[in-house]
Amino acid sequence: MAGRVALALGSGGARGFAHIGVIEVLAERGFEVAAVAGSSMGALVGGVTAAGRLAEFTEWAVGLKQRDVLFLLDPKWALPGVLAADRLIDHLDGFLAEAMIEELPVPYTAVATDITSRREVWFQKGLLRSAIRASIAIPGLITPVVADGRVLADGGLLNPVPIEPTAAVPTDLTVAVSLVGRRPGHESAAPIRTVAHRRLRRRKAEAELRLSDVLVSSLDAMQDMIARYRMAGLPPDVHISVPVTACGALEFHRAGEMVALGRELAARALDDAGIG
Repeated sequence: MAGRVALALGSGGARGFAHIGVIEVLAERGFEVAAVAGSSMGALVGGVTAAGRLAEFTEWAVGLKQRDVLFLLDPKWALPGVLAADRLIDHLDGFLAEAMIEELPVPYTAVATDITSRREVWFQKGLLRSAIRASIAIPGLITPVVADGRVLADGGLLNPVPIEPTAAVPTDLTVAVSLVGRRPGHESAAPIRTVAHRRLRRRKAEAELRLSDVLVSSLDAMQDMIARYRMAGLPPDVHISVPVTACGALEFHRAGEMVALGRELAARALDDAGIG
């Protein structure tokens, strides 16, 4: 083995499938995942990784079609967030079953945000799928979770790339993967329209759709700033940045492209650092 690696996997919707490619490259270069923490999509990919089910999850993800994505995200207009996403979590039972975080073979932390108290919540014990569901609740899009008097939403609101939860585990390398990298200079700054948004537009006014696009783009900008600020205080050994233009936040049918991009960016970052 090349060594033990701690992974901090960032928030950013469907771009999070790039985390899979990063993990694959690290494994191919002989690294053992010794700790993993994630926010939102990073919590999901990190959870199946810690549970030892990444290969099965990847096979399922790359087979997703546009119609599958809309079904899994389960639009609910009356809820505080237009996407319930419970079908997605129910489907993940095939990978996660009744796994408890404290029984996983790899130390794992899912990060959510208590939007009432404005504090981070670290899930380091309890039901894995419940922790993931809390962490993926993108404000205004995916319905938040109410538990123990707390309203829980996307961990990326306060900690987009959670390095701190891995700090207590002895490792040789810390790799942080951000999903909100800045746009290349030649690319348009216009909001990305996702397939799911185009479907939803048939049932909602165009003005509301534009608001959702702007919301996602605004969250990306905020999380990029927060992530850079926090990583300045606790820098990783390797930082891999996936640009926001790689795909839309809800374009989950593009998993194969994102896995390939993650592999490319990971190989480049490791080579540049002279690692592996």
